[in-house]
Amino acid sequence: MSNEALCVINGITPIHIKVDEIGRVYEITQVIGTQYDRDMELENWTHPATHIKTIEGEEECLHLIQAYTDGSKRDLGVGAGVVIFLDNNIIKTMQYRLNEQCSNNQAEQMAILKALKYIQKMEPEEKIVLVHTDSKITLQLLQYKKKHTKLIEQIRTKVQEMEQREWRVEFRWIKEHAGH
Repeated sequence: MSNEALCVINGITPIHIKVDEIGRVYEITQVIGTQYDRDMELENWTHPATHIKTIEGEEECLHLIQAYTDGSKRDLGVGAGVVIFLDNNIIKTMQYRLNEQCSNNQAEQMAILKALKYIQKMEPEEKIVLVHTDSKITLQLLQYKKKHTKLIEQIRTKVQEMEQREWRVEFRWIKEHAGH
């Protein structure tokens, strides 16, 4: 019988697994941050002239395509969700379970990124989309040119790609848990 098998039978984690786990936790928390939270290298930044448009207020929205995004972190785990509407009809819902070490903000940002990736593949007559989010922090980070974390840069890049393909992408902050 191997040493690993004896460890498992006795309820002890084999040493090579424990060392690997400690190394990964150290890397995530001390060295580079989480995969999505660390800063991007300068060469991967979007051009500073790229502007993310946000819409203020709660007036009626006439956008043909709308996405509602949300992320959360609870005791049961971390998740992101997206609902996409085309002409006021739900056409797609998506749910993602994320690594438990992800933050609520990362879940919010992942939901936005997944929504944009899905919408970009659509071929509507009118290429205008409004993304609703309850994450003020994410909207502020998207507009703040000095913050370049991986997810924020991926969202900026996706918006830029879509705009180059004649999409107009706008964002709107909505109050959380307000019946949207």
